[in-house]
Amino acid sequence: MSLQTTGGAAGAPPTDRTARRRPRRDRGTDHAARGPHSSRVGSHLFLLALVLYFVTPLWWLVVGATKSNSGLFASSSSPLWFADDFSFVENVQQLWTYQGGIYFTWLGNSFLYALAAGVGATVLALLAGYGFAKYRFRGRNAAFALLLGSVMVPLTALVIPTFVLLAEMELVNTRWAVILPSLLSPLGVYLVRVYAQDVVPDEMLDAGRVDGAGELRLFFQVALPLLRPALVTVLLLTVVATWNNYFLALTMVRSPDLLPVTVGLAQWQALSSGGAGGETLWNLVVTGAFLSVLPLIGAFLALQRYWQGGLALGAIK
Repeated sequence: MSLQTTGGAAGAPPTDRTARRRPRRDRGTDHAARGPHSSRVGSHLFLLALVLYFVTPLWWLVVGATKSNSGLFASSSSPLWFADDFSFVENVQQLWTYQGGIYFTWLGNSFLYALAAGVGATVLALLAGYGFAKYRFRGRNAAFALLLGSVMVPLTALVIPTFVLLAEMELVNTRWAVILPSLLSPLGVYLVRVYAQDVVPDEMLDAGRVDGAGELRLFFQVALPLLRPALVTVLLLTVVATWNNYFLALTMVRSPDLLPVTVGLAQWQALSSGGAGGETLWNLVVTGAFLSVLPLIGAFLALQRYWQGGLALGAIK
């Protein structure tokens, strides 16, 4: 009798109290499921606000490059939308002819400074960072600590001592005065060392040494292909820093034919603001600034696949 009662109790349908408890758990589960979704919506809105904040000045530059000098200051024209007269071609033609087309000389100088400094700084950072990562020598930690300390020093604080040093070497007002100081990249050395420690295994190098490979062969055939994402990162950082380095070129260079595009446009802006040329140069300043941004955007787009390879390698590790 007791077995039948027990079996009947076990096989009986759930009571109303049990049935009422289940929706409560379901509602809690639904609330927990809605929680991450709402947080994702909030984070997406925040990221969208940041995108708008950073893209708006670039969009204004694109729109301003298509306006004439009068259209930039017309009250009827929206600053964030195109005017009726599309003057981008005329602005580029004025850049080509104004002062003998000196703008494109400045643009070529920026290309030269950024490319020479970028390649040179990347090579030096590669050699120094790989040496710090894979070789043991006396004073290595102290030297690397000094290197990290130099990262904290603002570059503008070093311009005046660098000017005095280059003046003693009679290199002021030459292209070397801009290229040589830009070859040093403590941040690049740090990035290469950190990346080489994780990506280039010591066991692989030891196996190569056992097989009879020399240090140069190990460096070029084993380590260098693995360090490609780090090298591209250092190259882009150095190129962008040299391209945008206004104060160094302003201090070191006096000849108009040696100026980079940043200093040259600043001089045109000073002429327009000071009343010497009225507002006739503002369209040239805006269009020139827009054209000077395009090479950097192209470099990032062309080299982004190397960054993606480095991210995938880090995920695998």
